[in-house]
Amino acid sequence: MQENDSKFYPNQYYHIYNRGNNKEKIFFEEQNYFYFLNKFDLYLSDNLDVLAFALLPNHFHFLVKTKESINSDDLTFQFRKFFISYSKSINKQFNRTGSLFQKKFKRKLIGDNKYLFRIILYIHANPQKHKFTKDFMTYKFSSFEAIISNKPTRILKEEVIELFGDINQFIRFHKDNIYLYKDLDIIDDDK
Repeated sequence: MQENDSKFYPNQYYHIYNRGNNKEKIFFEEQNYFYFLNKFDLYLSDNLDVLAFALLPNHFHFLVKTKESINSDDLTFQFRKFFISYSKSINKQFNRTGSLFQKKFKRKLIGDNKYLFRIILYIHANPQKHKFTKDFMTYKFSSFEAIISNKPTRILKEEVIELFGDINQFIRFHKDNIYLYKDLDIIDDDK
């Protein structure tokens, strides 16, 4: 596992995360969450796929898989464009100035399946860990519900479910291990 390696490598899993500047909000209204996801898709879907995410009022987490044909410099540039575009929109909407996000987003290359399972749980449990919900399984701005539902989604839910064996094992893993969410200090600076 490498944190903030300067390159993105093809066909690899990454934990992508960032928070608001000074731990301030990055989402102010419900529509901001949807707008953020749409911008993420617009700028980044050519280079990566999403396996899990959680958007919280002052930070976010994504588990992504880079595509085989990625160009690392292009992907880094696209992330920059994405953050600038979203920030400009929020600044205009709320008549604010200055940076919205901390300077650099963080990324960790996921090196093994054990960590991959833990990061999926960590991302899904994060809204509960930070007391934005009592039950992460019903949190609106997370991929958990999209993964277990039959509704169409751009999330690679079949790949996620296959990692766990099947949908029942995916759900059971989350239920059986939710007690760990307090100890899942995969990163400690995401509040």
